[in-house]
Order: sequence, then structure tokens, then C-alpha cells
Amino acid sequence: MPTPPISQRLAEAAVALFDEHGYDETTVDDIAARAGVSRSTFFRYYRSKEDAIFPDHDTLLDRIAARLRASTADTAIVAITDAVRIVLAHYVDDAEVSLRRYRLVRKVPALRDREIASVARYQRLFREFVGDWLGDSPDAGLRAELMAASVVAAHNQVLRGWLRAGGTYDPSERLDHALGYVIATFRHLEQPQETDQVVVATFSRGASPQAVMAAIRQHLDSRA
Repeated sequence: MPTPPISQRLAEAAVALFDEHGYDETTVDDIAARAGVSRSTFFRYYRSKEDAIFPDHDTLLDRIAARLRASTADTAIVAITDAVRIVLAHYVDDAEVSLRRYRLVRKVPALRDREIASVARYQRLFREFVGDWLGDSPDAGLRAELMAASVVAAHNQVLRGWLRAGGTYDPSERLDHALGYVIATFRHLEQPQETDQVVVATFSRGASPQAVMAAIRQHLDSRA
């Protein structure tokens, strides 16, 4: 079995030591020693011990950005939902570390602050993508902010439920369900409807003008 990369060994060592001895009691030297590297090697990969708890956010953000860039205006919502699924799968695929991290973050204010900052980076990435997609349309900035917040909220609600349950089920369907609300709210942005429509109707030769107009008016009212 290949040896894990040094960054991964340091992250796993940090999570284990924080869990075993507590965050405040664990030093960078302790983490480096558990990972089998020097203190200077630790600082080549992480700026602080809390950074070691979130080692993969930069890589994950790059993956999300790449997925969003690969979309077109007609597939923007699909790209967004795909990107959210990538994030959830990242946590699920490494469930043991995700669950230990979750327990730690709940107990350590410094880690909670670090997690909040990480979530803000995801939301900003979605907001900028949606803003570019909407361009100069009315209220583009507001709509981009609302959609980004909705996407992140849907993901976080599903992820927290899975973590609280100890990772005992596959949360994919629940994420799809949550994203369904987001899509229903914002789908109209993807395919703007034409304002001018042609109505074609047929009537019997003996229909009165009043009957024709009443039927057309009823149809238009039903489409409003």
C-alpha cells in the first residue's frame, strides 16, 4: 500500500491528536512527531495547526471552479448542482476524518471560526459564477447573492444531518431533494421566457366576434 502524502499524514495526525488530547494541549511538534516529520516540514505545508484540520479546501475549491468554468449559459444550474455534489462526495468519501473533524469543530471555537471562513470562500465562488452568468440583467448582484446562499445552505443542511447521524447513510438523495428547492426557485433564470407569444386558435365559422374574444381572453388570463 503506498505511503500517504506528507500533507495527508500531517492532517490525519492533527485530527487524531486533537481528538485524543484536545486542541489546546496539542502542539505543532506533537503533530509533526506523530506524522514522522520535522517541525520545519510541518510549516512547509501548513501555516498553523488549525490549517491542518482543513487541508483539502484549496484543492476542492479548484475542482469546483473547474466544473463551473466548464459550463455554458444553458447549463449553469447543472454545473452548480454538480459542484455541490462534488463537495458532499468529498466529505462522504473520507467519512472517518469528516466525522472526527465535525466533533472537533463543535468543541473548539478556533476551528469553528476557521470552518466559517472556509464556507464563505465556497459561497463567494458560487456568487461570482452566478453573477458572471447573469451579467447586466436587473438585480444580478442580489440574485447571485441569494442563489449562492441557497446552494450553500442546502448543502450544509444535508451535510450536518449526515454528520449528526454518524455517517450511517448515503446522503445523495437528500442532497438532490434539497437542491430541488434551489432549482425550482432559480430555474427561470436559466431559460428566460419570451415576452411576445403568438396564440393560434380555431373557431367554427358561425362563432360571434364576442365569443372569439372571450375565448382568447380566457386563454391569455390562464397563462398569466
